[in-house]
Amino acid sequence: MSKLRLGVNIDHVATVRNARGDAYPDPVRAAEVALAAGADGITAHLREDRRHISDADIDALAAITRTKRRPLNLEMAVTTEMEVIALAHLPHAACLVPERREEVTTEGGLDVVRGQAAIAPLVGRLAAAGIRVSCFIDADPVQVVASKSAGAQVVELHTGAYCEAVRAGSADAARLLEGLKAAAAQAAALGLEVHAGHGIDYGTVKPIAAIPELMELNIGHFLIGEAIFIGLGPAIQRMRQLMDEARGKAGGA
Repeated sequence: MSKLRLGVNIDHVATVRNARGDAYPDPVRAAEVALAAGADGITAHLREDRRHISDADIDALAAITRTKRRPLNLEMAVTTEMEVIALAHLPHAACLVPERREEVTTEGGLDVVRGQAAIAPLVGRLAAAGIRVSCFIDADPVQVVASKSAGAQVVELHTGAYCEAVRAGSADAARLLEGLKAAAAQAAALGLEVHAGHGIDYGTVKPIAAIPELMELNIGHFLIGEAIFIGLGPAIQRMRQLMDEARGKAGGA
């Protein structure tokens, strides 16, 4: 079984910086630390309201990841503004996500079925520019098929509901994990690369990482929070260790 990649989302370093309206802490420095600690790539979400990552951050992150030859994954809403920014910077990947100005964080997957008319042309334009496009979706077979129809090369499965169920001790956790497994298998069978992310922490990463079709996890909020206590490098290294352990057990099963 191939190594599972870890993309580190550094949005909330910018959240802390913006709380004071200062230049510190610097998300670009966080990206450098993350890559040095074993992250395989950097993820950043440029929101319409710029509540954390800014346009200047994207400029700098695009430059540093290009220099270090590591991928930048730009999370973006399906809007003309974000398309223009993506085409100007040409990140390695663009992950299309739903976005509502009033939400605290992304609340669920993109509805590719309803949004097909806008999503498919955008996917085509981004892909034509050499950007690898993914759709961030719930573990729903209909959304998997719609993502394939839209031309996406990748789907990223929303793991938030499963992670919340685990933390709450809910009996739904097992069912939700089976749903993630089924969606990953379906997507892979359709020729899509499969990623996952949202809400993952040390207590939830292993069952997710053990899903054999997954090629990448994108994790942010927990790692930035854990960095307050143990440092960003050690937090990433611990996550990397747990991912590798889960992958090893799955591979030996």
